Amino acid sequence: MGGGGDSRIPSILSEHLDGITVRTYSFDPETAGKEIAGWVDELSPALIIGESLGSLHAIAIKGIPHILVSPALNAPVYFGAFAFMTEIPGVTLLLDRIYRPREGDRQKIHFTCRTMLKYPELRKKALANSPASGSRDRFFAFFGTGDHYRRSGIVSIRTYRRYFGDSFSMYRGSHFMEEEFVRTILVDKIREFLQQDFRQ
Repeated sequence: MGGGGDSRIPSILSEHLDGITVRTYSFDPETAGKEIAGWVDELSPALIIGESLGSLHAIAIKGIPHILVSPALNAPVYFGAFAFMTEIPGVTLLLDRIYRPREGDRQKIHFTCRTMLKYPELRKKALANSPASGSRDRFFAFFGTGDHYRRSGIVSIRTYRRYFGDSFSMYRGSHFMEEEFVRTILVDKIREFLQQDFRQ
């Protein structure tokens, strides 16, 4: 949410791995789904990586291995529950200021009731592609021990386990994976996934 091509994780991965492609998509999940589907057809990626709220878009892509960083699987539940608040005068403007992205190639965020009410459907679509729903795709997630979103339940290991099992690892960091972990555990896991696909 508010990330993009010049965000920390994509920038670091581009330094260490060839063939990394990053696209910035719409905050509206319906529009984003169409954009992402077009890019998947165009690029035929060997691996999808999703971070935080973007993990839901990543999970929804079928037939490709997935690596997730701090997957915010329950964020759409909150979006749906509190969407009505954006109808209160001034709330959308306030949220747009609080969550204003940094300058650069970043996702533009605009909170409206209509957009926020689309997120529960995105969650439903994503979780329909989980092993618990019969998906044969491969998934692996990283969770930070100090992730403040875990306290609210926006990021929940319990929810992840319900749908994806024990295919996850903890690191001693925050919701926003620190550079040292991107350069080590994330890069290593990406290489592991790609090598497994090559052997198959």
